[in-house]
Amino acid sequence: MQWFTTGVSTTLVLILLGIVSFFVLFAHRLSDSVRENLTVTVLLQDGADEAAVRQFQASLGEKPYVYALNYISKEQALEEQVKAMGSDPSEFLGANPFMASFELRMNASYANSDSLALISASLKRNPYVEDVIYQKDLVDTVNENLRRVGYVLLGLAVLLALVSFALINNTVRLSVYSGRFVIRTMKLVGASWGVIRRPFMARSFNLGLLSGLVADAVLFGAAHALLQYDPSMVRYIHVDMLMVVGVAVLAFGLLLTLGCTYFSVGKYLRMRAGDLY
Repeated sequence: MQWFTTGVSTTLVLILLGIVSFFVLFAHRLSDSVRENLTVTVLLQDGADEAAVRQFQASLGEKPYVYALNYISKEQALEEQVKAMGSDPSEFLGANPFMASFELRMNASYANSDSLALISASLKRNPYVEDVIYQKDLVDTVNENLRRVGYVLLGLAVLLALVSFALINNTVRLSVYSGRFVIRTMKLVGASWGVIRRPFMARSFNLGLLSGLVADAVLFGAAHALLQYDPSMVRYIHVDMLMVVGVAVLAFGLLLTLGCTYFSVGKYLRMRAGDLY
């Protein structure tokens, strides 16, 4: 009964730890998605011929910083502006005032002011590029807010890991405490410390494994229910993320139960007979 209670407590702690780990990875995915939606506009000169533009587009598509690339012709830009404003500026200007352009969505690791400044300078050296436009203030604000959220979630994860260790350690110590006289008896009959530890370690391994598997089943079930409720979340919840959480929860459960059992049994092995009472 004592080990059953320990197993239930360990499972609940691992579920809570898995939830926080899931949200940390989810926030990382979400922050990458936000950064990848920051747009850099590359305005092209009017004199650029179509073949040169297509060649430039192909070379841009191979750059490591480009997540997605969209070409907008002068005609398409005019058409979009007419739809937005309800009037055609070329009618009173006598010509299409818009430039052809590329809209770049950057890879998350390059969506920061320092990288964008270097990329912008490199693009402006191309003879077909008129200008490179991006909202520096927006980029800085987005990155600063995402950094703060990341620090908060990381601090919460570390705090919960410490609390989880304390809770599981206490539950395991209580379960080992109930077998302290068995440990004393085995010492009296000459059993080595390794032999005495073995049954406790085996029981803890089974406990950690079962608790981790049950916690993983609950977490995967919750993730499946979330995807059923909101299918759009599949953009952020991937199988590899769930696998990382599942393996982390299982490994954490095994390491904690085995480690706590090892040191708890060692404590009673070193204890004198009079201190057992």
